[in-house]
Amino acid sequence: MTDENVQTEVEREPTQLYLISPLDVCGSFPDRLARALDAGPVAAFQYRVKDIDQHEAARLAEPLQAICAEREVAFIVNDSISLARRIGADGVHLGQEDGTVEEARQALGRDAQIGVTCHNSRHLAMEAGEAGADYVAFGAFFPTTTKDVKHTAGLDLLEWWQALFEIPCVAIGGITPENCAPLVRAGADFLAVSGAVWNGDEAAAVKAFHAAMKGAMS
Repeated sequence: MTDENVQTEVEREPTQLYLISPLDVCGSFPDRLARALDAGPVAAFQYRVKDIDQHEAARLAEPLQAICAEREVAFIVNDSISLARRIGADGVHLGQEDGTVEEARQALGRDAQIGVTCHNSRHLAMEAGEAGADYVAFGAFFPTTTKDVKHTAGLDLLEWWQALFEIPCVAIGGITPENCAPLVRAGADFLAVSGAVWNGDEAAAVKAFHAAMKGAMS
């Protein structure tokens, strides 16, 4: 067996895109989401809205969920297990104060995708993995205006996780096509991105991310 064959066997899956919605998903946003998803492969879309009641959140989610379903993109609800259950989402992303993996699994079923924010903590990530999370999210890796940054993560965290665990890891926080290559090389299974896509031409941004991710591993 050649060295080339060995390398091929252990090579991990390519890094994938994980889109996070802006807080405002009204107006033309459904059309923008469709454009983004049609511009290149996207693994998941996280529905992240704040300061609205659950009835309104469910109403706004409906067209977005349909767009994702048509394209076989996982629809993940941010923070709220109850909203995820109400709309039949594919999963939920939990912050450290949004309930437990066990509670989410009980409410959403064994097939639900459950992710957990672990900031820059190896301990929190191992706890999430032991609890049955489907992925862990680390960050922020770069400055971001999408949310307040209280924790900063380094590339060594991704390298450590990738070397020891099979559960996928997500990198989040200020990621752009220009700065994502080190995260890809360090072992991020998914890049969670928001502002870099929605603050400009979403289709062009998705294409730029794919070019950058491919270039990082060539």
